[in-house]
Amino acid sequence: MQHCNIPIFIPHMGCPNQCVFCNQRSISGRKSFDVRTVREEIERALQTIPAEAEAEIAFFGGSFTGIDRDLMISLLRTAQDFVDAGRVSSIRLSTRPDYLSEEILGLLSHFSVRYIELGLQSMSDRVLAACRRGHTAEQARWACRAVKEAGFSLVGQMMIGLPESTPEEEEATAREICALGADAARIYPTVVFYDTPLCALAQAGDYTPLSCEEAAKRSARALRILCERGVPCIRIGLCASEELVSPETVYAGPNHPALGELVWNAYYFDEVRTLLAREKLLGRRVILSVPEKAYSKVIGQRRANLSRWYAETGTEICRVIADKKTNEIRVFPEEYRNLKEEQPCI
Repeated sequence: MQHCNIPIFIPHMGCPNQCVFCNQRSISGRKSFDVRTVREEIERALQTIPAEAEAEIAFFGGSFTGIDRDLMISLLRTAQDFVDAGRVSSIRLSTRPDYLSEEILGLLSHFSVRYIELGLQSMSDRVLAACRRGHTAEQARWACRAVKEAGFSLVGQMMIGLPESTPEEEEATAREICALGADAARIYPTVVFYDTPLCALAQAGDYTPLSCEEAAKRSARALRILCERGVPCIRIGLCASEELVSPETVYAGPNHPALGELVWNAYYFDEVRTLLAREKLLGRRVILSVPEKAYSKVIGQRRANLSRWYAETGTEICRVIADKKTNEIRVFPEEYRNLKEEQPCI
């Protein structure tokens, strides 16, 4: 069944902290919030969702469990009305690890909250301090365990390329997200927005924003860990909006409209290179068989991976087959010419 979120953004509400990277008004593409319009906003969104799809109301943007308690309950009740009417299936919310408690989790259990997304960002205390995050890795671990023990599904959000962060620390964060029982994860390469402390650091030369290529490579390393442990990555990069691509909003960083695709391209480049080495086919002419649904991700945008495999390993992919019957990538020497060709790319 198709799943659709109805996002309700509450930019920076409930969060007095100022992380160096944060400008929630830009990230959400919204400058203000009016609770009176929430019901109308949900109604409008439902008109665009197919009747057979599973819809979910999702409170994103700010730290939902840190907003005024009466406002939080009012929003939950509004969302619950749509659940009770059978028009949406559940409620999703995002918050900070240090804005959860057993009392809050107990309150949420009275509503049809299914997913709680935690902005973990990093599990390195050194990186969290550099970002002025305001909580520790141990607080994040407690929050993850508490969410699971209370019976909610957990989504761990992590960031790539934060100040002081290394690829190794990002991989360690991905491993912890899995070990803590996350049901899904999101990966956000760091984008530098104007009017943030991080922008000031970048302008002063004290922080180097990631290029799209570097962001894709580092994100792919974290993505591999999630995939190996069976934790689906439900989002890579910020949601596209006019605000996010505007030069008036973004100073620097990997704010690419197809960043998720670039990350998957990098992921599959490494997967195939590893497979070629294991099968002792590096430097030869080969045929690649890939799952049909992963076809474009494997060959890369504008077939970039085909060129990279040749440039970096001397391996010429002379034919790519999109196989409808497998979820496995396979590679064969060119002499296996009798393979059925369903959708060649070259």
